[in-house]
Amino acid sequence: MDPIREIATLDEESIRRDVIGSVRPAILRGLIDGWPAVDVGRRSPAAMVEYLRRWDNGNPVDAIMTPPEVEGRVFYNEGMSGFNFVRNRLPITAIAEQVLRYSAFARPPAVAAQSALIRDCLPGFAAENRLTLIDAAVLPRIWLGNAITTPTHLDEWNNIGCVVAGRRRFTLFPPQQIANLYIGPLDFAPTGAPMSLVSLREPDFARFPRFKEALAAAVTAELGPGDAIFIPPLWWHHVESLEPFNLLVNYWWPAAAGAATATESAFDSLIHTILNLRSVPPATREAWRALFDHYVFGAQADAVEHIPAHRHGILGKVSAADAAQLRAYLAEHLRTWK
Repeated sequence: MDPIREIATLDEESIRRDVIGSVRPAILRGLIDGWPAVDVGRRSPAAMVEYLRRWDNGNPVDAIMTPPEVEGRVFYNEGMSGFNFVRNRLPITAIAEQVLRYSAFARPPAVAAQSALIRDCLPGFAAENRLTLIDAAVLPRIWLGNAITTPTHLDEWNNIGCVVAGRRRFTLFPPQQIANLYIGPLDFAPTGAPMSLVSLREPDFARFPRFKEALAAAVTAELGPGDAIFIPPLWWHHVESLEPFNLLVNYWWPAAAGAATATESAFDSLIHTILNLRSVPPATREAWRALFDHYVFGAQADAVEHIPAHRHGILGKVSAADAAQLRAYLAEHLRTWK
């Protein structure tokens, strides 16, 4: 595996252009060194718990706990009938206190709050610890826990993850490696996002031989307090929290932010397409592939240059009102389909 590229400058305009604009992963060392929370985290985990208590409004957030024997790997249970963790809802400080207590254990359960909106549980935290690099409308989320591993999975949005306390190791795979990652069910996954069935720590190459090709294409980096990572949309990523106490704040925003046609999730399109096309005869599937290549993945000009501009319809510039009307049509069509 190669290292993830590191960006020397922290100039915000350069990052927007050369990092986010390039749609390539990058490490931004020291991006949030100025955050008060980073300073507190460097003092001690106990100091961080008290800092979080200052902002905690008592609202519960989703938390998980894995048994000690799975060594913090969030995954399926043995029969794949469920998952290897239990869920709970607790205030963020209660979870932080639990993590702090477990730091004295030789082999503790893994505990984590994952993807909790800071607005809902720690009002005031975001105002004191701001990432001015991105639009203020993008809401930060907190990830807090002990040594826990989230297996290789993907998100469909731009992602900036900022390490506030502890250390994290990120291993990334390009989207094109999907066939070599042995992805599990699309509609039944421990964290909601589809994930690889291969253990990065102990890969079973007899069962998953193509994973060697994925490893050859992977990039990796370890981040400490103050560091940040940019993960482009649909890049598969494996995340290991390495210390007894770890805290990360991340920001997700759509690749097509501001586009009138954008919806919250393009993943819905994949599910709908599988439902409609997976079972049709091969020749018909190939015919649909030609349509998708032409209208979705091909150059827009090829699809519309022969059509008068006022008749481009959905192939042209779609207004917010038109997009809403089309989504309403699709929703009604799906609701009444028999």
